[in-house]
Amino acid sequence: METQKNHTQQAILQALRKAGGSLRISALADTLDVSEETIRRNVKRLERTGTVEKLHGGARLRELEDEGDFRDRLQRNPDAKQRIARAVAALLPDDCSIFLDIGSTTAFIADALRDHQNLVVVTNSISVAYKLATRNGNRVFMAGGELRAHDGGAFGSEAMAFANNFKTDYAILSAAALNAIDGLMLFDLEEALFSRAILTNAGRRIVAADSSKFNRRAPITVCAPQMIDLIVTDALPPTEVRMAAEVWGTEIKIAT
Repeated sequence: METQKNHTQQAILQALRKAGGSLRISALADTLDVSEETIRRNVKRLERTGTVEKLHGGARLRELEDEGDFRDRLQRNPDAKQRIARAVAALLPDDCSIFLDIGSTTAFIADALRDHQNLVVVTNSISVAYKLATRNGNRVFMAGGELRAHDGGAFGSEAMAFANNFKTDYAILSAAALNAIDGLMLFDLEEALFSRAILTNAGRRIVAADSSKFNRRAPITVCAPQMIDLIVTDALPPTEVRMAAEVWGTEIKIAT
């Protein structure tokens, strides 16, 4: 049931994007071939996450205020992301295998890895692949599939099949939201599915998230919080997140 709700909410977000940001409830119901009541119910859930605003007879996308274009996200909290990137890079030895996702923080991590040698890098991010390919004996494996214009990420059935071919020493993921109840959350279902596949096949699982992501919510939970071994962030998380991390068995590292 939860997966079905996530699929419906993701379909609503995609329909709103294609329509330029807003649609009437009746139009969403026709587009998704579901009842208007199903649309209203899921719009209410999306409104609670802050991604959609419910209007009289319709809905308006607010997701761009939370995630935005990849280039815009690179400009948010750059100092914090650089500190996080250096801290993560310091944890990774030469000659290891790593997965890096398409997040803006992981783009900074790719920069911080420029002096590492003989890395095996698995990614679905064209930005990460470009930064680390042909450097210092690295081998870079880039997922196939559809390359998205707004973030340079490769997704689809080919990308999922690609992900299942690898077992990496480390998986390094970014976050749209991280809270004490749901753990790691994202706005995009394709990203979440891809991340789940990678997490299943990784030795040590690291989430790199600046402190603005704490106590936020997004529509899709990526994994059971207990799967995350380490959170690297730029400031002490809220008390409830720290207490939850103790229960999960998740270490927290503050980048300086």
